[in-house]
Amino acid sequence: MRPAAAPNPGSMPLEKFHLPQSGEKILVAVSGGVDSMVLLHALKKFSAAQRWELIVAHFNHCLRGTASDADEAFVRKTAREMNLPCDSARADVKRFAAESKLSIEMAARKLRHEFFARAARERGIKTIALAHHADDQVELFFLRLLRGTGGSGLAGMRWRSPSPANNKISLVRPLLDFSKAELEQVARENKIRYREDASNLSQDILRNRIRLELLPLLRARYQPGLNKTILRVMEIVRAESDLSEAMAWHWQPGRQSNFEKLPVAVQRCVLKQQLADAGIAGDFDLIESLRQSKNQHVTVIPNLSISRDGKGRLKVHEHQTAAFSEQQMALKLDKSGLAVFNGTKFRWQFRLPGGKSFVLPAPKKGTEYFDADKTGSEIVLRHWRAGDRFQPIGLKSPAKLQDLFTNQKIPRERRHKLIVAEARGEIFWVEGLRISEHFKLKPQTRRLLIWRWQG
Repeated sequence: MRPAAAPNPGSMPLEKFHLPQSGEKILVAVSGGVDSMVLLHALKKFSAAQRWELIVAHFNHCLRGTASDADEAFVRKTAREMNLPCDSARADVKRFAAESKLSIEMAARKLRHEFFARAARERGIKTIALAHHADDQVELFFLRLLRGTGGSGLAGMRWRSPSPANNKISLVRPLLDFSKAELEQVARENKIRYREDASNLSQDILRNRIRLELLPLLRARYQPGLNKTILRVMEIVRAESDLSEAMAWHWQPGRQSNFEKLPVAVQRCVLKQQLADAGIAGDFDLIESLRQSKNQHVTVIPNLSISRDGKGRLKVHEHQTAAFSEQQMALKLDKSGLAVFNGTKFRWQFRLPGGKSFVLPAPKKGTEYFDADKTGSEIVLRHWRAGDRFQPIGLKSPAKLQDLFTNQKIPRERRHKLIVAEARGEIFWVEGLRISEHFKLKPQTRRLLIWRWQG
């Protein structure tokens, strides 16, 4: 049954659309486009029978100059004609996006939802109605698929969900079952006026490119019934994602000891829920690092790391900021010797490869071997510093030491204590990492530097 053309408001299955009970207030988000105008007219049609009190809300993103102002004026005029109150606000989205280092789309979404939540709270409203439809769902599926989201993301928007700006306020989406074409048909049949948004044709926005390029290609070349197929996939993914989350909620970290025997999907949900409780965004890499590494610190941000015990419990560790040490020691390597630097003992000696055939020395703990002619007769011992780069053996080019430490899961508080050895301005040894590619032994090596250390 089409919203704006329903002959009998009482026959509409309101519980399916998760709309408020009779007599409640609804804040209707209206941009002026066809989707939101059809939604506004449909809710207005049903409001008398349901005794709803409707309030129109419009957010001016100030992205299209006079066109944005005309949208705002159009929504205000429509609200007056329908005898509905209208709240509006505006913001310089481009400026906010630049200052916050967000995309235009994400900045607009954040500011828009903050305004809707604020307007709802001030008027004592618990429900905000949005005009998202089936085409939006399909676009969102591919948008999130390209960004590598998980099952809960691919499940798309729900009929009802908490506002991202205030979880005490609910967002409802009554039009999720309707396509854009159906809404346009309703607008024509009911002579509902609306405004076109020229920015919907901009190729600079990924969502627009998906709608204008990718989806038409898929429908023309691969699946004419793309919407039906994707919406069915989203329903399946949503059900399976809900099951994993429900199982995770019923599984109590720490009280049961079989965390590692749980299905992988449930393990991820258990960790994600604990991260959310700690106010930490759980992206895939962080969750996988925790899931696969028991009792290992995983750095989240500077001065903050997380670890997981064998029962699946997460522990958040806060660390004091470690300062870069300027201490260093110059050593002469013209003969065998001994030195102590910050509590670590170093010994070194030299020998010839021996024999006609080159044989690599057997590896020993606390011992490395270098080409002595490459290191030279003077080296410097020091600690890691910001900007240091190092090329471990087997790596094709130098990398930032900070990135190598992260890859090796070396806790942040320990990194500043590690010692490096530098020869001729280049690091050839880092405590805890592989030796340097440039200083390794080769068949043509004439003299070995045997480097030993003990903390």
